[in-house]
Amino acid sequence: MDLLRDNELIYGRLLTVDEPHLIERYNKALKAFGLKPTKRDTIEIDRTGFSPQVAEDLGDTSYLDPNQINRRFIILTPQQIDLPVVHTAFSNTSQLLYEFLSANARVINALTIKDVLYGEIEDSVAKVEDIEDLLSINQVEFRVLSAEDVTGKAAELATLVDRLKQEPEAWRDTAMMEHMVELAKVTGDIRQNALVPDQVIFRHNAYWTSHFGGLYVFVDPDMTTVISDPSAPGFRRSRPWQVSYLSLHDAERVFDFLVSTGRVELPRASWIEQSNYLEHRAEMVVRMLIHQGDPKRDLANADRVWLQSWIHSHADLINREGTFPFLNAAKRELAQLGQMKMDDVRPDRRFLLVRAKPEHPDAWLTNRLISDFVPFDFVSRYIFNKQGFYADYEGFNAVWRKHVVDTLKDTYLKDKAGFRARLYGLKD
Repeated sequence: MDLLRDNELIYGRLLTVDEPHLIERYNKALKAFGLKPTKRDTIEIDRTGFSPQVAEDLGDTSYLDPNQINRRFIILTPQQIDLPVVHTAFSNTSQLLYEFLSANARVINALTIKDVLYGEIEDSVAKVEDIEDLLSINQVEFRVLSAEDVTGKAAELATLVDRLKQEPEAWRDTAMMEHMVELAKVTGDIRQNALVPDQVIFRHNAYWTSHFGGLYVFVDPDMTTVISDPSAPGFRRSRPWQVSYLSLHDAERVFDFLVSTGRVELPRASWIEQSNYLEHRAEMVVRMLIHQGDPKRDLANADRVWLQSWIHSHADLINREGTFPFLNAAKRELAQLGQMKMDDVRPDRRFLLVRAKPEHPDAWLTNRLISDFVPFDFVSRYIFNKQGFYADYEGFNAVWRKHVVDTLKDTYLKDKAGFRARLYGLKD
């Protein structure tokens, strides 16, 4: 993973924490979780407060996610709202934390001046043993604590202020007045700064989770759809009137679900031609075939002219595998007719031609699911399915790893937002 880290393809865009008082606050949160404090002077953190350096020291990448449920968080600064989430068991952890930080921005700004916030994103289960446990989670609640108990002291000070206002002789209580002064030293002027989060409960909607080898949950008004390996405990076991279960290996049913619920854009010349979507898929499959045929070949100088020459000289291999000719045929049909008859397309190849409907709220999750059916497109895997990409990467040899990293640097990393907008129609 060193090559990925050096090129900011893993643990990229994290926030450097090197001020002694912030390291001290972080350690207070670690101690509250029953973890050993870090001895480092500098760490990096993501939106949740996860630090790869601390994870390395503890020998546990799940130190903030011990049971892959009820995710812990550590908030040192409001700046964390702009960071990615680099390690999580649920794809919607990032969005939930973003909503919490946004809804309580004023309070968090005030609290983090003096204190560190930490806690858990709690839901209705403590441990996931089958699919039904996941489906029972409808909402989550942020349980927020602080090392110096600023929120608790603010509440105590507010009570004493009320007493001072309501009891004419209360101002004569010297001990109480001195205690109020001490509390105010910690909390500041509570008349100006609210110090208790306003919103802590949030809806738990569609998501992917790493449980049971990877599982998707999509939520529609009348039906919840689970897509996973059929071996997952609880698969098709309960509530058939509320829950539809689809095998992640059943390309036809999964595709039909995405189409029927309006989550994908079917191939139309209007977006296919301007995005170069099929050209991208075609180049990805050619590079895969070259690597499969000659795993030690360095593709550093494989420009379009060289690739075209390789295609001509390996026509039999390309035709036998079939994906490249299929994409060319699809491109011709779209140019002539403006659309395609998907019923005539083999189910597993349909995913080559579609992308998530950009305006749908589940667009990122849908593109992630599509990437599971097009694993050779490592660019799409990296963008939408980093866990899947990193698992794939572990099986790559050194030559292919370098090629994958170089390709991502030369394409996606140069202009992430522009690349996503052009290829997938997504706007940040």
